[in-house]
Amino acid sequence: LEILEAAERLFARQGFSATTMAALATEGGVAPKTVYVAFETKAGVVRALWNLRLRGDAGDSPVAERAWYREVLDEPDPERQLRLNAHNARLGKERLGVVLEVIRAAAPVDPEIDALWTRIQSEYHDNQAAVAASLAGKGALRPGLDAARAADILWTLNHPGTWQLLVGLRGWSPDEAERWFGDTAVAQLLP
Repeated sequence: LEILEAAERLFARQGFSATTMAALATEGGVAPKTVYVAFETKAGVVRALWNLRLRGDAGDSPVAERAWYREVLDEPDPERQLRLNAHNARLGKERLGVVLEVIRAAAPVDPEIDALWTRIQSEYHDNQAAVAASLAGKGALRPGLDAARAADILWTLNHPGTWQLLVGLRGWSPDEAERWFGDTAVAQLLP
């Protein structure tokens, strides 16, 4: 855990490309061999950091099995479901902000990170598709909107790039971004 926290600090300060495995070891207070044994590559460090921040703890269960995600899918009220989804997305982006930006920025220069970025976007879509399917199963989607299009809308609203644009570049507060996501999702998906 200490190595990953050190990695997050270094990546935030100097980016992926400028951070070496030796620097990670120094920042983490361990021998370089320890970093290589634990993570093999710098991309391995990023993957491990992503998994830690995504889940919010060191547990191994996937997002689909997490109580906070299951709570969204099990919520019977469609508007409350979308607002809870926006809230969880905000909490996730707050945990993941640094590592998401590192991954997005490093994807064009590192094939392993590019594959991770592609997987992340796919998983974001899959998770939002489950929310859309839940709404469709309740008959809650606005007329003419199917679950596939609803999933695309939720994915776009929840995309890390959207968060980075609003919060990172435009200076929105996390509260404002959450409220916008919830309001927009309700307006776009529900009758």
